[in-house]
Parts: sequence; C-alpha cells; structure tokens
Amino acid sequence: MIILKAISKSYGAVTAVKRVDLAVPGGCIYGIIGRSGAGKSSLLRVMSLLETPDTGEVYYNDQRVDTLRGRALLEQRRKMGMIFQNFNLLGSRNAAGNIAYPLEIAGLTRKQIEKRLDELLELVDIADKRKARLRELSGGQKQRVAIARALAANPEVLFCDEATSSLDPQTTRSILALIRDLQQRLKITVVLITHQMEVIREICHEVAVLDEGIIVERGSVTEVFESPQAAATREMIHA
Repeated sequence: MIILKAISKSYGAVTAVKRVDLAVPGGCIYGIIGRSGAGKSSLLRVMSLLETPDTGEVYYNDQRVDTLRGRALLEQRRKMGMIFQNFNLLGSRNAAGNIAYPLEIAGLTRKQIEKRLDELLELVDIADKRKARLRELSGGQKQRVAIARALAANPEVLFCDEATSSLDPQTTRSILALIRDLQQRLKITVVLITHQMEVIREICHEVAVLDEGIIVERGSVTEVFESPQAAATREMIHA
C-alpha cells in the first residue's frame, strides 16, 4: 500500500499539490484523473520519489520513504517502474538495448540480461522486434518497449504518466489491455495518471479526481462514474 499524508508541492509561486491525503491499496490499478494543470504529474513525481514534497509524508507498506537518501533511496526506486507519454527511449539503442539498460545499471551479467530480455520481450508480445531500431517501431510498439523496460527489475509498483495520450484509440485499447493483464499476472500495483475518462473506465479499480491540486473526489470507478459528487468530476464525465 502507498499512503500519502498531507502532501504539498510548490514550484516558485505555484502550489501544484495542496495537502493531499491518499491511500493506494496494494495489488490494484488506481487512477488519478484531472484536467491539464490539476497537479497530477506533480503528485506522481512525489509518490514515485522523483521529487521530495515540501510538506507531508510518503509511506510504502508502513515504511516512510520520502526521507530516504543515497543508497536507500536508490534501492526503493528500484522497486518502481515508470512509463511516460513520450516513451523516453534511447534513440541510439534498439528495442532490446532499451530494455536492457536498467539491467546493465543493476550490474547483471550478459547471460542474465539475455535471459531476462527473452522473458520481457515475450511478456509484452514483441519478441520479433528484438533488434528493431526505434524508427522502425509504431507508437504502440515503442510503448511496449517502454513497459518492458519499466518491468525489467521486477518492480512492485508501475507508474503510468499519461501513457496512452499520444496513441490512437485502437492502440490505446491494446496497451490498456496489456497493462491490465500484466497487473493480474505479476500481482503488482499500478498507479495511472490520465486526463482521459475512458482510460479510467476501461482499466481502473479505484479513482481519485484531482482539481487545482486538491483531491475533490475518490472511490471505486463505478461509484464515481454513476454518482459523481464534485463539479470537476461531472464536467469531465459530460465533456
């Protein structure tokens, strides 16, 4: 379980996240939705320990982690995977090279890396693209490479930051189906940031609605969609 207590984060004069309390159950797909500028990515960066909150506390399974530094912080980050809207792949490497990168950093042997690569390429259904250069891959295939890379070190949590926003509807559905399948097979927690209501409806178990840095509504996807209480939620549903 991930627990945030009174998290605030500012950038200069702009307060992006305002005293957010949130509990993400382990082993679920949790969505955080809001319009552009609502503070979603800022909250995700704090939750994934890429940034330190100005105030508040972050806990993973009852252990406070926002105060970790040095090797302890690196070890905690290795328990997390991250995928992004723009893939963040290395243009100088082919598909396998991109997936292998975190394994190389972790110090695995070439034999260990090759074995893990075989597993990961099969897992995301692009075994035939092992040697493909990035320019030879479609957007959906690039995202599969990015997902495989995020899973390389067997993370406990997979963070998805607008991971389907740049994809066409059909590819979006296939990537969401893949994430749902991986979550069930690997028993990991997925935290998904999006501005797309259809993504929340398709894949998430629970959802929190963020508006101007504040969580204005939370609950099961069914509850929130069938009986939205906050104006921001109703606006997104009926947009």
